[in-house]
Amino acid sequence: MAEKQRRTRGQREAVTAEVDSGSAELTPDPDRPRAWTLSLDGAPQSHVDLDDPRWLEFEYIRRLGHIADLCAPPGQPLQAFHLGGGAMTLPRYIAATRPRSRQQVVEIDARLIAFVREQLPFDKNAHIRVRNGDARIVAAKAPDAFFDLVVVDAYGGSQIPAHLTSVEFVVDVARTLRPEGIYAANLADGGRLEFVRSQIATIGTVFPHLLLISDPAVLRGRRFGNVIVAASRRELPVRELSRRTASDPFPGRVEEGTELDDFTGGAPVVQDATAERSPKPPPQVFEKR
Repeated sequence: MAEKQRRTRGQREAVTAEVDSGSAELTPDPDRPRAWTLSLDGAPQSHVDLDDPRWLEFEYIRRLGHIADLCAPPGQPLQAFHLGGGAMTLPRYIAATRPRSRQQVVEIDARLIAFVREQLPFDKNAHIRVRNGDARIVAAKAPDAFFDLVVVDAYGGSQIPAHLTSVEFVVDVARTLRPEGIYAANLADGGRLEFVRSQIATIGTVFPHLLLISDPAVLRGRRFGNVIVAASRRELPVRELSRRTASDPFPGRVEEGTELDDFTGGAPVVQDATAERSPKPPPQVFEKR
């Protein structure tokens, strides 16, 4: 793999490489000596601190981390399935907070996997298996009732592929979860949030318990951003998630029950035949400040 380096603040070098999905760049974090931000075609995707994998820089990953924390009693190992890899931030976090967890990661970009493995190697004690492939195809071959947590965070560039948004996809992924397991998805939308509303309607046809977590400004349509959806066949830890999310550096809001029903507002359930990619973020979302 041809890689290039360039100087950044603090004299550490950024590393770039051409991967299957475009141009990947690892930029050093000036405030943390062994931390890096992974960007794909200029869009920040992941942040990893090799010294402290428990540190979650991006707000959406922090919220997924809260869900992982509350998926089982503290320290109890998980069987986790990650559809979408990036720099493997959440698998590293789970490996650090829940030793002996067994995790499978599916990433469609083979050259990105190689780049991340070389530049950001896993801790030798982390039981993380990374598989190259399409998330839906690999999920279809996964065993029934096997995982405690499934995280869907798969993007093609800055958009979720259409075939990962349908009810048929959610049904098949739900099949791989144990009865007490949690399904979590990272969505992105703005404006009237029509994509998010349809995804909540879609996921809600499969799971009886559902909630979302997001920045209030995103929920009001004031900016484009991430929305985390968690779903399960069991009741979700709404109160504790609300407490943790409200105390984050960028506080979020949890919606569930009647409020979530009102928010969804009769949005259509997405079928394979009607599925579309998630909205493309406006250019200013990735502008450097």
